[in-house]
Amino acid sequence: MEAPLLSETVEGAVDYKGRPAIRSETGRWRTSVFIIGVEIAERFSYCGIGSNLITYLTGPLQQSTVTAAVNVNTWTGVGSILPLFGAFVADAYLGRYRTIFFASLLYVLGLGLLTLSAVLPSITPPSCYNNTTSCHPPQYQIIIFFFSLYLVALAQGGHKPCVQAFGADQFDEQHPEECKSKSSFFNWWYFGMCGGVVCTNLILTYIQDNLNWGLGFGIPCVCMIVALAVFLFGTKTYRYSFNDDNENPFSRILQVFVAALRNWRITPPTAAVDDEGGGTLLLSGANQFRFLDKALVATVSENSEEGWVACSINQVEEVKALLRLVPIWASCLVYAIVSAQYSTFFTKQGATMDRSIGSRFKIPAASLQTFCNLSIVLFMPIYDRVLIPVVRAFTKKPSGITTLQRIGIGILFSMITMVVAALVERKRLQTAIDSKIVDTPEAIVRMSVWWLVPQYILLGIADAFTMVGLQEFFYDQMPKGLRSVGLALYLSIFGVGNILSSFLVSALDNATGGDGHDSWFSNNLNRAHLDYFYWFLAGLSSLGLLFYLYFAKSYVYNRRYVV
Repeated sequence: MEAPLLSETVEGAVDYKGRPAIRSETGRWRTSVFIIGVEIAERFSYCGIGSNLITYLTGPLQQSTVTAAVNVNTWTGVGSILPLFGAFVADAYLGRYRTIFFASLLYVLGLGLLTLSAVLPSITPPSCYNNTTSCHPPQYQIIIFFFSLYLVALAQGGHKPCVQAFGADQFDEQHPEECKSKSSFFNWWYFGMCGGVVCTNLILTYIQDNLNWGLGFGIPCVCMIVALAVFLFGTKTYRYSFNDDNENPFSRILQVFVAALRNWRITPPTAAVDDEGGGTLLLSGANQFRFLDKALVATVSENSEEGWVACSINQVEEVKALLRLVPIWASCLVYAIVSAQYSTFFTKQGATMDRSIGSRFKIPAASLQTFCNLSIVLFMPIYDRVLIPVVRAFTKKPSGITTLQRIGIGILFSMITMVVAALVERKRLQTAIDSKIVDTPEAIVRMSVWWLVPQYILLGIADAFTMVGLQEFFYDQMPKGLRSVGLALYLSIFGVGNILSSFLVSALDNATGGDGHDSWFSNNLNRAHLDYFYWFLAGLSSLGLLFYLYFAKSYVYNRRYVV
């Protein structure tokens, strides 16, 4: 068998047998389709729990609105922070493929236990299946439920950052055509992900609300089994990324900080080039974090003849690239707080409104989240095939607009979303007052649930800009060996944002309630003031946007080599 020509192989990638990956036989759209399919199934399963979780907590588990909202935000937050751990394991030890495999097995176990907590007759009394019944479940059911819930969060922590990074690895960024395809991959990735969520909101929420919670949790479990089978089916055609130096990327980062601290008294050198990797390093951001340049100096200990090995310029620039992401990460937290509301308070609003279609059918409140994802599904092809080519003609940039510009547009849309949500909630409260049902929380407010659709659509458009922009930004701006960590950092924005939302809701509930007054988040939403909360978030978003624009304007893109 003849060895493949060098031009036919992909640099930095191998096939499933560890041989150099042949371009025509591995990777590209052919294999990324498998991976996008896995993501569709994973989102269908995960959102099959999360989209309607607040209904289960306030229904069968009989929690208050505030407690349920805090629990949902905390679980979502933990689930979005754990990818940092999963990415560390993948990039430092197991690799992305193995991490996805083991995370999928853990997913199936968690979903199986979650289903078990809802279907065993000895655990759940039959009357608890109806979420409108006052029934306090036994303590052990609650323990099993939350244990399995956080097992799913742990599984997502390994699955989420690695699947997307593994999908992007199927495209060679050094190849002009594949580099262009990689940019489109992030758009179609999010398109497929939202397609899975749409199916969840249309199908599973109806099953959970009207048929059976056990069936509603069991279907995602079966779906993840199918997803694992699909993922394994593509094993022979994947490209597997690796580092040429086989060095732990986290060790490289730690070494820079240790060396810089060790040399803290030394004046940093002026460096311009580095032969590592066969290219010339662009130091457009060299004046940033100058203290790290001290790591470039090799020193000799006074008590030993052995010297402290100097770090390479590339190594120092990798750490600088990581630190440059921190202000962008922090300024996007407000956006994450806003995003946390659509699966909690938006859903609770809808539950109080007229959800009838015809004389017999009533749509589940959580199914309105479909409009958020449906707007993304419809908008993404228009963005990728119409808007970007038009903008590209003016800006002359391959991507049309920069990723930071894309993120900023989404943050602006999220601020508008909160303004619209506040106005609609004010209208709902006024309708309840006019109908004289303020003190009758079980009564339906004579206002169509379709009033909530605009805020879902606006939030979906915001996600199409910001979420996809953040994914591409944190993937591209990270060193090659840390790209799973880059995507985990993107996810951690929403993890920390959800946890901050939990603290914010609890703090405002305590501050606005007490002394016989109803808080902004009263169990009786007709006496609550979610409109005040939405105005508060709109103001917070405007401040967040200003901070973001400041940091985005001064950001130095990481363009590592000119060959």
